[in-house]
Amino acid sequence: MKKLLSLLLCAFVLIIPAGCRDSKQSYAFEAMDTYMTLDIYGARNDMNLRPIDDTIKELDRQLSPTNAGNNGYDDNYVYQINHNGSAKMFKDENDDLVLRTLDLCEETGGALDITIYPVVDEWGFISKDYKIPSKERLGELLKNVNYRQVWRGDYTVRVPDGYKVDFGAVAKGYAADKVVEHLDLADAFGAICNLGGTVVAYGKKPDGGEWRVGVADPENSATYMGYVSCTDKIIATSGSYERYFEGEDGKIYSHIIDPKTGYPVDNGILSVTIISKNGLRSDGLSTALFVMGREKAEEFYRAHKDFDYIMLTADKKAYLTPGAKERFRQADGYDYQIVTVE
Repeated sequence: MKKLLSLLLCAFVLIIPAGCRDSKQSYAFEAMDTYMTLDIYGARNDMNLRPIDDTIKELDRQLSPTNAGNNGYDDNYVYQINHNGSAKMFKDENDDLVLRTLDLCEETGGALDITIYPVVDEWGFISKDYKIPSKERLGELLKNVNYRQVWRGDYTVRVPDGYKVDFGAVAKGYAADKVVEHLDLADAFGAICNLGGTVVAYGKKPDGGEWRVGVADPENSATYMGYVSCTDKIIATSGSYERYFEGEDGKIYSHIIDPKTGYPVDNGILSVTIISKNGLRSDGLSTALFVMGREKAEEFYRAHKDFDYIMLTADKKAYLTPGAKERFRQADGYDYQIVTVE
């Protein structure tokens, strides 16, 4: 009888998880200026998933320089920093966000700089009133671009007069990290969550296979030029095709601004996709490596190697780190030359 009970118990334990894998919860909502979709499989505690969209929307309210939210600007500490010169943190997680982002700014040598906001605004990428600023105007604005001038301490962030901050380059990545926390609490089997250019590939597909995440075609972002197979990774892409305008001179100006020059980056790179376990890092590095350019990006990778990347360039080359090359498959009809970054 004991053996029979033991066998029945083992069968029960084996059957239940397999059945749970097929149970699906889906969420779709707008936040951070994009449409987000979350498909979650095999969650055993949906109570930990119900506030998932509220978590992201709250981050949006707190981090957007222009979004007042439901309670006005009282719960938007980025707005408070930019208009009052300082703000108190609302939560421990916000302090964590500021610290990690400033560390990444330092690590990338300022290729990522959260104080670039006034320059981005001057080009019209915030208001969508696009224009090409004069060199003199950019020179004035660049005097107030330096992440090292952002002071953080005692749950307070403070900036000098004329400085403004923006966490847009890491916001979706940080939101992705929060999604993973919810999925862990819910003991989910797997999930694929698209936060608009930042994708959480959590666990595995219901059939036990790896997730396939598309890499957008820079010339037609509605299609994919390739796919990355992975599990427990967060994939973030920054591309010149995401937001841009054409000047009267016929030149295309991208929203990705070099903090050192104040001008949109124009180095032959079309997009950078980062693959890592950390959302904020993936999101921030996708912008930073784009700004660095191909050679400096390769140097940065060799010095760290805690992430992988796919870099697409205008001359139809795809630069892949070894880990990315293992996971990447080019879609039919595309002929990018694959170059391995050693």
